[in-house]
Amino acid sequence: MIAVETKGLSKQYKHTLAVDDISIRVPEGVKCGFLGRNGAGKTTTIKMLTGLKKPTAGSYSILGEPQTFGQRGRAVGYLPDVPNFYGYMTGAEFLDLCGRLHNIPTAKRKEQTQTLLAQVGLDRVKTRIATYSRGMKQRLGIAQAMLNRPAVIFMDEPVSALDPTGRREVLDIVEGLRDTTVVFSTHILADVEDICDYILIIEQGRILAQERLDTLRAAYAEHLARLTLYEPAHSESVQQTLAAYDKLRITRKGPLELEISAPGEEPEAISKLVVGALSIVALPVQSFSTHQPTLEEIFAEIVAKGGRGDA
Repeated sequence: MIAVETKGLSKQYKHTLAVDDISIRVPEGVKCGFLGRNGAGKTTTIKMLTGLKKPTAGSYSILGEPQTFGQRGRAVGYLPDVPNFYGYMTGAEFLDLCGRLHNIPTAKRKEQTQTLLAQVGLDRVKTRIATYSRGMKQRLGIAQAMLNRPAVIFMDEPVSALDPTGRREVLDIVEGLRDTTVVFSTHILADVEDICDYILIIEQGRILAQERLDTLRAAYAEHLARLTLYEPAHSESVQQTLAAYDKLRITRKGPLELEISAPGEEPEAISKLVVGALSIVALPVQSFSTHQPTLEEIFAEIVAKGGRGDA
């Protein structure tokens, strides 16, 4: 089933087209990384999908149910990029207030509050929210987003302002959300690569790619090997030897380092060819490793090329 779907969704601000006729389909149950540079249209898109901004054109649905501006069903949770709280409340008091706004019965509200505080690691914190660190506030924000047991949660830059420890804590919580579709925007691509299995890439309001991460890797991957020698003369000798292999493409990355690729070949095949060449020259090797492009490299290539034709 499709969890989030848009058809021709656009948002115009006077002379600026922030979101340009996007049509996306996010499968149910995935952790979806919504990627784009600052100003690419991520926040505007998320606010339309959560009913907080009115689209200029197009439509959108959650789990097959059409959505409208100003309305957000029980199926949707939302964590803004900078969540605001009542500082004089405790975390439990804040979640209790949110539960009342959701019309959750008293007994169930208290149970869910304690369960969620434990889930985000705040069940033993009795101080007021004004004393919370940024990471603690983000964790409370996630608990708030989960309070109505939504099937889909949108998170806007949930880790961008956190220190490494806070980031890891929040990412662990997101990764642990089972049976929930999570769409979160970020520009920290390493985090997405760590926990996401589906990718959306937006640039200047246009969707450039939307695919499962493994499919995206396969489509853009060019398997590489990196070889580092001890002396420039050794590097030159190895490069000359490898040049005799028609399948290999060799790029000098520095006085000691060679980057080797073979279009259409798997890393194992490249390794076999390189090892064969090294046995001929009989030179010491400082390091040798195969390399698959990171999500950051794939993102840069997609943005540079303006996306794929089937995106």
